[in-house]
Amino acid sequence: MHESSHPIAPRRSWLAHLSAGLGLAALLGVLCFHFPEQLTSRDFRAAYSEAFARHLLLFGLVAAFATGTLAILRGRDRRVAMLGVGSAAIAVLLGGATVHFDPIDATPFSLGLDWFVISLFFSALVFIPIERLAPVRPMAPLRPGWRTDLAYFFMGHVLVQFILIAVTASTTTVAALVAFPAVRAWVQAMPPWAQFLLAVFVADLAQALLHRAYHRVPWLWRFHAVHHSSRRMDWLAGSRMHLLEILLTRSVVLMPLVVLGFSPSAINAYVVLVGLQAVLAHANLRLDFGPLEHLLVTPRYHHWHHARDGAYVDANYAIHLPLIDRLLGTHRLPPRGQWPAEYGVMKLETVPSGFWAQARMPFLRRHRWDDFVGRDDAD
Repeated sequence: MHESSHPIAPRRSWLAHLSAGLGLAALLGVLCFHFPEQLTSRDFRAAYSEAFARHLLLFGLVAAFATGTLAILRGRDRRVAMLGVGSAAIAVLLGGATVHFDPIDATPFSLGLDWFVISLFFSALVFIPIERLAPVRPMAPLRPGWRTDLAYFFMGHVLVQFILIAVTASTTTVAALVAFPAVRAWVQAMPPWAQFLLAVFVADLAQALLHRAYHRVPWLWRFHAVHHSSRRMDWLAGSRMHLLEILLTRSVVLMPLVVLGFSPSAINAYVVLVGLQAVLAHANLRLDFGPLEHLLVTPRYHHWHHARDGAYVDANYAIHLPLIDRLLGTHRLPPRGQWPAEYGVMKLETVPSGFWAQARMPFLRRHRWDDFVGRDDAD
C-alpha cells in the first residue's frame, strides 16, 4: 500500500478554539470598561446598556473557563485552550463582570472595540449554525484563510469611528457644494417607507457603478482584488476589504443619499440593510430562494460574482437589487441549483496571502507573489 508523504494534520479542537475566542473577547471587554473613552465607540454605546454589556461579559468568562477546561481534560489543543482560560483569568483579575468605571468623558476619536466584540459574537452565533445546517460546501468555521478574514473584520470594526468621520466629512463637503432644491423637496415629501425603498435603489445603483469601475480600472482593481482573493465564501469572507476601498465605497454610496436630501431615518435604515445583506450575500448558505432571486440579491447571486470563472468576471455587481444589473446589462445567473466550482481572482499569483501583505499590495509594482492566496490554503 502506498503511504502519503504528507502527515495527516490533527483535527482542531472546537472547544479549545471557542475558549480562546471567548477568553480573548472577555479580556477585550474588560479593557473596554477600564478605558471606555479610548476603546468604545460613542455612537455604538447608545445602542446597548451597561447591564447588557456586563451580562454578555459574564457569559463569555464562564463559557471560556468551561470550554477551555473540557478541552484541556480531553488533551486536545491544550495550548489554545490555555490561551482561552488564561485570558479569562486575566479578565477576572482586572475586575471581570463587576469592574467599576467612571462616567465617560467626550473624546474626539475612539476605537470601536466594543462594536468588534459584540458584532463578532452575535454574527458567529447566528451564521455558524446556519451555515452548518445548509452549506454550499461543508466547511469548518476555522477554514483556511480565517485568520486573514478575522483581521479584516477586526480592523473594519475597531476603526468604525474613523471610517464614519472620514465618510461624513467627504459626503457633507460635496453636499454643501451641490444643491438640488426641487429634488430634495420631492424626496423629503415622501413617506419614510418610500424614502427607504428609493434610497436602496439609488445607493445600489451608485454602488454597482463604482463596483464595475473597480473591475475595469486597473489601479482601482488592485484594491478590489483583495476582496476577491478569498478562496472560500462564508459570512466572514465578506469582511476582506482593503481599508481604502471601504472609505471610497461608503463615501460614494452615501453621497447621493445626502445630496438628494434623504431623511436620517431612511439613511440609517439603509445602513442597517446593507450591513445585514452584505454578510448574507457572502454566506456559505445553500437555500433555494425561488422567484425571490429575481427581486433581491441572494447568496447564490453574489457567489457567482466571486466565481473564478471567466464568464462571470463582469457580472452581478448589485448588492441589493438584481434589477440594477439588468439595467446595466451585467445580470448573469445560471439555472437554479448551480453554484460556482471555485472562488477567487483569476490570477491567484497577483494577490499575496496575509493581511499586511494585502494592505501594502495596491501600492507596490509587483504583479506576482511567491506566497499568494490559496497556495498553501493558510492565507
